[in-house]
Amino acid sequence: MTSPTTPAPKIPAITVGLRPFAHYPPASGDSPAVSTLLASVCALPGGRLRFEFALEGRIAALRVPEADAPPPGPLWQHTCFEAFISAPDGESYREYNFSPAGQWAASEFLHYREIGHSLGEEDPALLSVTSTRREDRLILAAEVPPLPGSPILRLGLAAVIEHEDGNLEYWAIHHPAECPDFHHADGWTLRLDTRLVTQ
Repeated sequence: MTSPTTPAPKIPAITVGLRPFAHYPPASGDSPAVSTLLASVCALPGGRLRFEFALEGRIAALRVPEADAPPPGPLWQHTCFEAFISAPDGESYREYNFSPAGQWAASEFLHYREIGHSLGEEDPALLSVTSTRREDRLILAAEVPPLPGSPILRLGLAAVIEHEDGNLEYWAIHHPAECPDFHHADGWTLRLDTRLVTQ
């Protein structure tokens, strides 16, 4: 039995590797621009979720949005990281897009690709996005509010990677369709019990 003075055990984050829908061919003699892409998620006190994406490779071969030059248009048209969250058996879900420039976008969907409403950026306390970049590594971390009504969540984690020539590469835990489709619920293979909190 745990005594009142014994610290609660830490619940580690779930970490998975993302894989590309199709490998982007490197220039002759070069290694692939992205060598590994890991994604982690854990529950925080209060029900918030923390995501972390760690990309390793030749960062100079990618277009990575900077804080002083955010990308034009939708975030998913450029390098960004994404999370899809739903109740285990629900049809509604949330989509989050996180840009290395610090921008974010979030939407509630009623059903598959049927948008209900957007969660506006006018509320800065809603979530936070930070990123660090080195020559061979890009790390982005984001915290989002809890999904109301369900302590157990189904999650999909994904990323859009923009190469220097403007072509896009699509990474996810699982690609269930014939074309890249992060909204396809069969690709949301993670389960997280938010009552198991990382202290």
